[in-house]
Amino acid sequence: MVAQIISFPEPKISNKLAVSFRFLLSLYAIIPLCLLVLWLDSLSFNHALRDMLPSSPSHFLLFQILFGTPHIVASNLLLASHEEYLQAYKTKLIAMTLFIIVFFGVGSLFIPYRALYIITACWTVYHVLKQQHGIAKAVCRLPNRAFYWQLWLSVSAGIFIYMGVFLKNSLEPAQAELVLQVASALTVALVASTWVCQKYVPSRFGQYFLWANTLLVVSSWYVYSQQYYFLAILMPRLVHDITAYSFYVSHDVNRHGEQAQNGLFRAAAAVRLPVWLVLPLLSFLLTYLLQAYGDDLVNLILQTLFSTQIYKAVTLGLLGYLALMHYYTEAFVWAAGSPLRRYIRFSGL
Repeated sequence: MVAQIISFPEPKISNKLAVSFRFLLSLYAIIPLCLLVLWLDSLSFNHALRDMLPSSPSHFLLFQILFGTPHIVASNLLLASHEEYLQAYKTKLIAMTLFIIVFFGVGSLFIPYRALYIITACWTVYHVLKQQHGIAKAVCRLPNRAFYWQLWLSVSAGIFIYMGVFLKNSLEPAQAELVLQVASALTVALVASTWVCQKYVPSRFGQYFLWANTLLVVSSWYVYSQQYYFLAILMPRLVHDITAYSFYVSHDVNRHGEQAQNGLFRAAAAVRLPVWLVLPLLSFLLTYLLQAYGDDLVNLILQTLFSTQIYKAVTLGLLGYLALMHYYTEAFVWAAGSPLRRYIRFSGL
């Protein structure tokens, strides 16, 4: 059998909009801002802000609408709205969909919920930090061994911080203390590793990026240890999400800026919606509608037609599926040589 050869159109690519490394580094300014908020609240307001914020970001609908879910929806929209991307990755997308159905759908009947939650949490943390370290690698130019040492120390510490934040209400005091101790030890190891690895970084700008990723984990550990759980998740989430949108918007402007190449952007052009705004606006709107009304609408239809309901069919089922697909596809769709990467260039070094 001869393997199917997928060809891509070769439009004139100007790539006028670049992803700026200096802009990406500036996003880490959220770290000192959050630390300043914590110290002001602690010293001047007797932890009033901490007491006002939800104990978990997942309890705050506005947080879910603004962070996390929109960029997941955006990445899936970007793939689904371009037929040639779907053709290029069709086999992988079908295989991953079947895996999610079997492992997380059928498997949930046999695998304990906490085990599935921990697996998903580990994948989430890995996805978030792998993106940041992957981008920094182009600047830091660490040897592979040093790069992976940094990455896995960050991910390991991040997993225990994540567990401490999201599982704190189900952990015994001794278990919660153990999670904090392990997170602390891994964070200290990460700082020591960064101190050693910085000698391999050839530029001062690269060292800034190296330490920025380390401080992202260190600061999340610190605010988590001070029980500012909301801020512990806000910092990496904001850095990760805006970084992702910078890729999506750059792709769209460079591909569709001069002439719309698919139905979505032709419709946007018809209503004079700027190209750079299409994906962010649509992803935030869909996130709001799905989070606020999705479950109720599905259950209304199911109750009317079949006299039954499904628990969180949209907010857990559909959005969970999109999140897992996002974690999977982002590992390769922006790699060198991919059809999406043709529309990305970088600046600011």
